[in-house]
Amino acid sequence: MRATAQHILVDSEVIAETLKEEIIGGADFGDVAREHSLCPSSQKGGDLGSFGQGEMVPEFDEVVFSAKVGETHGPVQTQFGYHLIRITNRSG
Repeated sequence: MRATAQHILVDSEVIAETLKEEIIGGADFGDVAREHSLCPSSQKGGDLGSFGQGEMVPEFDEVVFSAKVGETHGPVQTQFGYHLIRITNRSG
């Protein structure tokens, strides 16, 4: 199974919740990622490209390969911080 996803990485659950509310309220996920994400992928609007099941940390992987495509999920806590995740495609 493979997926493509965008994410926003921040260092607190409160910030993640605030950004999620902005996105639900109509803010563009990619724009929010460019402005707030701590991950180098922020330069690409949080786009992580295509990856296979098991390639990401378990907490992230579980959401990407089970949650609904096209919605904003999270905050999901990993060793890196708090993520908001938008699954853009999943196949296989």
